[in-house]
Amino acid sequence: MALNPLVSTPPLGVAQADLDEVEALVRRAGTSFYRGMRVLPPDRRHAMYAIYAFCRIVDDIADEEGTVPEKLAGLAAWRAHVAGLYRGEYEGPVTRILVAAVARFQLREEDFVAVIDGMRMDAETVIVAPDLMTLDLYCDRVAAAVGRLSVRAFGDSSEAADKVAWSLGRALQLTNILRDIKEDADRGRLYLPAEYLDEAGIPHDATAAVTNPALPRVCARLAADAQRHFRDARAHMAKCDPAAMKPARLMGETYAAILTHLEKRGWQDLTARVNLPTWRKLWLLIRYGLG
Repeated sequence: MALNPLVSTPPLGVAQADLDEVEALVRRAGTSFYRGMRVLPPDRRHAMYAIYAFCRIVDDIADEEGTVPEKLAGLAAWRAHVAGLYRGEYEGPVTRILVAAVARFQLREEDFVAVIDGMRMDAETVIVAPDLMTLDLYCDRVAAAVGRLSVRAFGDSSEAADKVAWSLGRALQLTNILRDIKEDADRGRLYLPAEYLDEAGIPHDATAAVTNPALPRVCARLAADAQRHFRDARAHMAKCDPAAMKPARLMGETYAAILTHLEKRGWQDLTARVNLPTWRKLWLLIRYGLG
């Protein structure tokens, strides 16, 4: 029997109901990620939705209420699910899409595991003033590892693309840390590096740090680190497939704009939340996502 040419196969060959459920999860999150990924072709877009959903699920396990043993058990279960992806096993819409994405885009198991290990760092302890080496490891796991998965879904698995993920992941995570200092401190967390705090004479205490007059100096120093990583990411992107790098470029320039707004605002009043105006987001989408 001849196939009906008007009937199209769903992206990644996955049931449309699974695709719709995961896309709805991403849309409900209310982040700019959903809009940014719309620039991708369907197969790559839905792979990214599933990667995001995976990250959101394991982040919720580490971040929400629960005992440490409960959180570690939840993360261990997802480590088992990740291992199952590489045997073609799945247990729900997210993993069904990821099984297809792993096969289509050669997503690497160690990058999924690194994300889980990053969430484990947050689940096992309240992070306060990590040393620079620990902070870099944390950024690599919770952000750069996501980038290494993402660039493959975008369509570039080159060494240069991995370098984009390395630099951009650190730039994005440091920007998040600088934007969320007060929110993190309210939960007893302080991601600013111990060496920078020590040199400024700031105690390793979240509550005391946010009111210390030397805090802006530490934040400016970390912002300079983030700006350096943004510059490095742009340099590596120039060596990559331009079409594949559209989403990374859009995400990078969006966060770079947030960092610039933070630097202009300063760190004297941490209650003033920094968000990009709608016109700025649209301009970035047109320039870097659609251009």
